[in-house]
Amino acid sequence: MMQQRLKNIWVVAVLANICCALWGSAFPCVKTGYEWLDIHSVSEQIVFAGIRFTLAGVQLLVLYGLLHQRICRLNKELFPKVFRLGMVQTFVQYLFFYIGVSQVTGVKGSIINSANSFFIILLAHFLVKGERLNRKKIIGCLCGVAGVIAVNLGGDFSGSMSLTGEGFILCASLAYALASILAKGISQGQDPLVITCYNFLMGGSLLLLAGLLMGGRIPSFDGKSLLLLFYMGIISAGAFSIWTLLLKYNQVGSVAIFGFMIPVYGCLFSSLFLQETLLKPGNLAALFLVCAGIIIVNYTPKKHKDS
Repeated sequence: MMQQRLKNIWVVAVLANICCALWGSAFPCVKTGYEWLDIHSVSEQIVFAGIRFTLAGVQLLVLYGLLHQRICRLNKELFPKVFRLGMVQTFVQYLFFYIGVSQVTGVKGSIINSANSFFIILLAHFLVKGERLNRKKIIGCLCGVAGVIAVNLGGDFSGSMSLTGEGFILCASLAYALASILAKGISQGQDPLVITCYNFLMGGSLLLLAGLLMGGRIPSFDGKSLLLLFYMGIISAGAFSIWTLLLKYNQVGSVAIFGFMIPVYGCLFSSLFLQETLLKPGNLAALFLVCAGIIIVNYTPKKHKDS
């Protein structure tokens, strides 16, 4: 019953949008954390990332214990696979992401980072059986890319680029795409909560260790920064657990296309917290294009549904 519900397009849409809303709030959260905690150096940025994801793993340990009344344990046979996932999804992705975020504008960062949806669909074509590129996916991706550009019209579109800024965020997007493919393979027949928990614990602790070995310091947290860190842990723990669950029961492409909603939610949060105007033509056009892309990728003609 649960499996069938998680394959329902409306359930997928609601859960995927929850993930995108959480991820859409992550970019300003990281920027705010750097400001509140006076974080400037690369080593301190990596320490901050390590603390966040280790905390997310601990949050999932507690949640699993409350839900199942037992300790969250990882099967020994799964350990190498989950370790690889933790290296790609948590360590590599966020090593690049946290450094890149500090050196780009929000506009450029959201444009480049949202490319991960396209990368997932492209990689799935080569790495996942039955996930072939077709006309619907190509048109849907083009609509999503157009929507991302539309939501950022009027921003900073200068041609300047740097390896450690835009380049690192692009590397993070590629790592995320590869991790989504790995997560789908690992999650078959497994509990996504357990996989995500140990993914964060292993990847996050290695980020923390790497940052400390590079000379980074543990930030001095106060009340508001602790609340911010706790929320950032929830972003990771909640969004990645739900996303892994969706990937387990659905085609990668039909889930990944919802990732184009992330910058749209980023726009909504900007209007809410930064008093920016929401009802701009570019914003409305973006919402239309992104929704069109999602519908195109997921629409199945009735005759196919009945067959």
